[in-house]
Amino acid sequence: MQAAGKGRGGDPLDDGAMEPEELAFAGEDERLPWLEGDGDLDENQVDTGRVIAFGLVGLLVLGLLIGGLWFYFRGGSESRIVADGSTIEAPEQPYKTKPEDAGGTQALGTGATSFEVAEGQSPEGRVAVKEAPRPSIDREQAAKDTAGEKPVPTGVGVQVGAYSSRERAEAGWTTLASRFSALDGVKHRIVEATVDGSPIFRLQAVPGDLAAARALCDSLQASGGDCQVKN
Repeated sequence: MQAAGKGRGGDPLDDGAMEPEELAFAGEDERLPWLEGDGDLDENQVDTGRVIAFGLVGLLVLGLLIGGLWFYFRGGSESRIVADGSTIEAPEQPYKTKPEDAGGTQALGTGATSFEVAEGQSPEGRVAVKEAPRPSIDREQAAKDTAGEKPVPTGVGVQVGAYSSRERAEAGWTTLASRFSALDGVKHRIVEATVDGSPIFRLQAVPGDLAAARALCDSLQASGGDCQVKN
């Protein structure tokens, strides 16, 4: 027989004691649950707290939606006008005024005749008489002016002056006729022209033909007048 070995402190070891190798776990897969870390939890395990949080948020959103709908429809019903038995205050000005045309405007095709025809009566026909056109005042005035104007004499003229207006030209003829006896009984005309952009009215005596015009101009120049024969 083998001698029993000595233990720590010199005590002999029992033959039935287990060797160090026998203290190991029987299987490597057998592990104690309290020795496992947080990362070793089952991945398929559901987080109960998170599910409860999602449920509370869903209930809160649903409650807000229901409350909003209730407030919307409740507020719309309260905003309606409710009859309280009060009266409407009358305006200060009269609510009825007489129109300017109390009889109203009568449209064409209406009147007593339309009612008579509707009742089966045959009213006498009336012929519409059209008023004769009245002459316009402007036309009458133009006709008077045309009748009052004298025809402009034609022929060779003898220019005796030039003026800035027709009225001054007429006054100039009166002055020259009283000054020169050669102009007695001679017709005259006023010819309008434009010189340097300004209107000018030329006063011309019209004795007849070219010979008479030259003789008249010579007589006027002999008396101290100024003239020019215009063909």
